[in-house]
Amino acid sequence: MSKARHILIVEDEPSLAALLEDALGDAGFEVSWLQQGLGVADWVRRYSPSLVLLDLGLPDLDGVAVCQAVRSFSTVPLIMITARSDEADRLSGLEIGADDYICKPFNPREVIARANALLRRSFQWTGGDRSEPGLGLDEAAFEGYWQGQPLGLTAVEFRLLRALSRPPGRVLNRAQLLDAIYEDHRIVNDRTIDSHVKNLRRKLTGAGGGDCIESVYGVGYKFSVVD
Repeated sequence: MSKARHILIVEDEPSLAALLEDALGDAGFEVSWLQQGLGVADWVRRYSPSLVLLDLGLPDLDGVAVCQAVRSFSTVPLIMITARSDEADRLSGLEIGADDYICKPFNPREVIARANALLRRSFQWTGGDRSEPGLGLDEAAFEGYWQGQPLGLTAVEFRLLRALSRPPGRVLNRAQLLDAIYEDHRIVNDRTIDSHVKNLRRKLTGAGGGDCIESVYGVGYKFSVVD
């Protein structure tokens, strides 16, 4: 089985983990399962799965803390699985780097669709020299560069930056950005986009990109070229 189809499930309920493992296995994925949050970051570092399904409500270590630990070194696509109805809980996960979330109860087919959407690599390489001034996008690797410095983007952050920056200066509303980053056209709160933009701004600022992403009041966002 190709490593590009390897999914890690982090779930403390054996029955739910078995349901996901069977469904994902039938869909052609190689699946591994961990029952606790402790050790997940080390496991990801060692085995480099292509995607992580992470329960937010683990008994030993909160899923948000697990996500934060993984994001400290990896951009692996990560989907949170949560029984929590509080929007603040879901947004906190997105703000520290989760790409998506699914609320319990769910249909396993929805999980497969979300996983496939994140893993799909339909873009072709079109970028130039990574050392060119300003922003560079490596569409084969789903990575962005500022002045040659890698930004460490998640797949969703890459799609968001690509939509905003090609071409720069164009104003996109939240609905347009949701269409660009989520291929299944799900219904999600507008604040999901705001959380991803917040993360993207932080990474660009950390690389010296400044305030490239501007808020346009009452409309959405635009990417402005910084001189």
